[in-house]
Amino acid sequence: MIRFILNDEPVALSDISPTMTLLDWLREKKRLTGSKEGCGEGDCGACTVLVGRLLNGELVYETVNACIRFVASLSATHVVTIEHLAGKDGELHPVQQAMVDCHGSQCGFCTPGFVMSLYSLWMSNPAPSANDVEVALQGNLCRCTGYETILKAALKVAAERPDALVDPVMRNRAEISAKLEELKPKKTIRQFAGTERFIVPANLSEFAQVLATEPNATIVAGSTDTGLWVTKQMRDISPVVFIGHLDELQTIQQTSEGITFGAGVTYSQALPVFKQHFPKIAKLFYRIGGQQVRNMGTIGGNIANGSPIGDTPPPLIALGATLRLHSMAGPREIALEDFFIAYGKQDRLPGEFVESLTIPFLPRNDHFAVYKISKRRDEDISALCGAFRIALDDENSVTEARIAFGGMAATPKRATEVENFLKGKPWSAETANAARDLLSSAYSPLSDWRATAEYRALTAGNLMLRFFAETTGEAIELQRYAMQEAGE
Repeated sequence: MIRFILNDEPVALSDISPTMTLLDWLREKKRLTGSKEGCGEGDCGACTVLVGRLLNGELVYETVNACIRFVASLSATHVVTIEHLAGKDGELHPVQQAMVDCHGSQCGFCTPGFVMSLYSLWMSNPAPSANDVEVALQGNLCRCTGYETILKAALKVAAERPDALVDPVMRNRAEISAKLEELKPKKTIRQFAGTERFIVPANLSEFAQVLATEPNATIVAGSTDTGLWVTKQMRDISPVVFIGHLDELQTIQQTSEGITFGAGVTYSQALPVFKQHFPKIAKLFYRIGGQQVRNMGTIGGNIANGSPIGDTPPPLIALGATLRLHSMAGPREIALEDFFIAYGKQDRLPGEFVESLTIPFLPRNDHFAVYKISKRRDEDISALCGAFRIALDDENSVTEARIAFGGMAATPKRATEVENFLKGKPWSAETANAARDLLSSAYSPLSDWRATAEYRALTAGNLMLRFFAETTGEAIELQRYAMQEAGE
């Protein structure tokens, strides 16, 4: 039985479909229609709700897209919807009142989602900057009001912050934490709904046992991908194994050599660590969906699904990351680049799953960068993603190079020919331009709705020039060289 808390009501479900989304359940079963259905794919934010969970013993509330979050994944959580914010007497929550005072709503369709995102910010950040507000609202779209008045509302409620006890969640945190601890499943949950079924393993060991008997099961952690399989492709993903609650997959461990992330660590959880140790990747994270998607999506999931346009594999391959796989037979470690075999095929044996990812620290004299190219700056689906890493000696010659791209082949792939060309050569404009030409022909990209093959090839080569410019400061000289070559 799946047990969680909805606002101030305990919920126990024994016949829920594994593909029932939280949004559909709220609107159709509970008649809580404040959360709206817009895109159905986690882009517009009209369905935003908060989900509270115990993370390392602390109660954490995060915005999620209810349209792609499955109800069966909510074991031992606290779901908070827009209906819970106002007082019993109808008095608006301070965040709601600020939206009214600042005229932050016109048609109102997107407003509940905006309020929930601002509410999450209000709970976690007592003095947000304008940039903090913009980041919190990355996953919310408004077509009529515009963002200026909504930004003003966020800053107004922060400046006039009332006593937290006016908030129904803040004043009951201790009680809710205790309840969620009690709701944690003590044994593996197995449920059926007609011909569909799902499993919620109690721990990592039982997860391995489940996969040993269900090697073809769909593993769901954050559902930012599998959610769309259901809402857009109408795919049957049963049987489903939900693992987002497993504490063993939520760990972050640092050693003198690098950092190991559990496969279930979300982008939001990992972001502070990446900011400190891998700031270029942290910058990339801000272009992976909006805040709701980053709160749900996991690093391990982005790797395990084997997408050729996954954003994290290229920079992680360039850094020399390794994977730890786990099964009943025990652990197995491989280089991340060896995990991707062919389109839709990974080096994962039956019953095996991604347990963790280890990223070695970048040596002091190495240069590293990652670039994502997409139709829009905030587009979560990229045309290509390229990562570059070089090591230079005292003579400014390249001693090692690692270059990896996603979106250029059936799998994330290194440009070994270009890497070999760079080794031993001076890091100069001449070398960079020759490497650019090689990189433009190193792959055989396809044309699709994201970009043409010619565009991908040209852009990949030009990113080499950008990397050189950023590591040397010779951008003007490179620009002149490229213009002369083009006959301008």
